[in-house]
This record gives sequence, C-alpha cells and structure tokens, in this order.
Amino acid sequence: MVVAERYGEGHRILLTGGAGFVGSHLADALIARGARVVVIDNFLTGSKDNVAHLREHPRFTLIEADVTEPLPAHEALAARFDAIMHFASPASPTDFASLPVEILRVGSVATLQLLERAVADGARFIQASTSEAYGDPLVHPQPETYWGNVNPIGIRSVYDEAKRFSEAAVMGYHRGRGADVGIVRIFNTYGERMRPDDGRAIPTFISQALRGEPITVHGTGTQTRSITYVSDLVRGILLLLDSTDTGPVNCGTEHEMTMLELAESIVRLSDSTSRVALVARTADDPERRRPDLTKARELLGYEPVVGPEEGLARTIAYFRGR
Repeated sequence: MVVAERYGEGHRILLTGGAGFVGSHLADALIARGARVVVIDNFLTGSKDNVAHLREHPRFTLIEADVTEPLPAHEALAARFDAIMHFASPASPTDFASLPVEILRVGSVATLQLLERAVADGARFIQASTSEAYGDPLVHPQPETYWGNVNPIGIRSVYDEAKRFSEAAVMGYHRGRGADVGIVRIFNTYGERMRPDDGRAIPTFISQALRGEPITVHGTGTQTRSITYVSDLVRGILLLLDSTDTGPVNCGTEHEMTMLELAESIVRLSDSTSRVALVARTADDPERRRPDLTKARELLGYEPVVGPEEGLARTIAYFRGR
C-alpha cells in the first residue's frame, strides 16, 4: 500500500496543541511539506520554545488561545482550512490529577467546536486519540476492534474518557454531517521536546539517570509498554492525514519491553551509575500495552523504523544538552 501525499504545498492546516511535544514535531513536518500551518496553543503544557525555530517562518503562525473557547478574531483564522488536526490536550500522568477539568473540556467542548469548523470548511479532521482508549487491556496485542477495559471513574479516566468521547464525536460528525475524518490511536511516544517533569516513564528515567539518582520503577516493573520514537509517530499520522480512512488506526511500534528493561536500557545508554528502586504502583496502571499494527500496515503502508536503542540514545542526548 502506498498513500499519495494529499496535504502539503498550497494547503492551510490548523493544528491545535502545536507547541506541545508531538504537535511541534507535526508542525515541523507539515512546514517541510510546504503547507501553511496555523498553530493554536494556550501553553498549559506546551512551550513556545518547541516552535521558536519556526517563529519567523513565512508559512507558520502561532496563536495563543484556548481552543475550549470560541476561536479568537485573527486574520490567520479567517480563511478556509484544508485540514484541522486536533492535538491539544495535557497527556501525562501528572496532568490527570492536576488538570482534570481542562483535559475533559479539550476532549469534549474543543472537539465539538473544531468539528463544526471542519464541516463548515470542508476540511479533513484528524483526531489525536490514544492507546489509553483500551484502558488496562484484556486482549493482547490490542487491535482497533477491541473496545477496551477502562475504569470510568479512576484517576486516569479524565483522559481516557475524554479521548473516547472525542472518538465518538468524530464518528458522529462523520456519519451525521458528512465530515471527512481520521482517528489515530497513539501509543507510548518519546523523543526530543518531552517535558522532563511530565511524569511519563522515559523522561523521568532519563532525568534520574543523568542526575545519578535512583530510577523509580512502579510496582514490580514487569508491566510493559511498546515505545515509539516521535518521528515514526509523525510519519504514521501524516499517512492517515493523506489517506481517506476514518480509523481508528493504531500508531506505534511493537518494541514491547518491561519497565525494568526500559530503566536498565536508559541507565546503560546514559552511562549512569543509577540503580533501580521499586516504588508503589499507581492506580489503573495498565499491565501490558502493544498495538496490533495490521490495519496501519495494510491501509497506510505504515512501518516504524527507529528502534529503541537509537531512539533512546537520541532522547538522552537531547536531555543531556538541556
């Protein structure tokens, strides 16, 4: 399967959350294609530093605004968009406890408002969803046909259920309003521009390793994740954008490893003297996580290419240079 590039030179793309970790890499890729990119971000968890290198680019516009409110009066927002990509949302474990209402609003109010704009513009709408839609899965690996095992009132529920609502809204607008949509379910992603204090395993482990502190692994450390380097994720998202598929489509890698293996790899790659320290496991922490990539391969021709050794080494170098 080869998906031809549909969105690039001459196209206008609205990207919410474009100053965040994943969003800023998407902005880079879209600019490289020749697109005009308008980023909206309220910098709740994003950073102007992530897009500082684009600030003077003639095809890049950054607007500070909250997408849960009506879009502001700005000339860059007045004209029609060819695509709208909704990537705004706090997404780390520490955010679930500190920003629960903000997460719920950006996954509901903002999604609905942006879908209305997509229908009005005749724009393709790409929704960033998550492997968290599967909760603590009882099926392994997780195919898109699996409905999930989510605690609707747990600490992670504000994120899990906000994304599940967004998926329902996207499909509702597709079926009821004829919206051209695509849903990507993003699996654990890492790379440059992650927040060192965002509570996710990889930036936490790297920061601890570089300081020579104990690597705090939750529980027994036997729980697994399949980690995806950000360039692989971005390539998959753009394949979905260019396609006509609605999704949901899993995007990630099959590099499944335990948290202990991840911690030990980071210690080795960073030449650290840190040792692993087991701490109490957090509530609703999924036991296993690995995407079934059959659909992504067959429909999009997607194949991740950056392995953990290479991706982690790049990420460690980024954190070391901060």
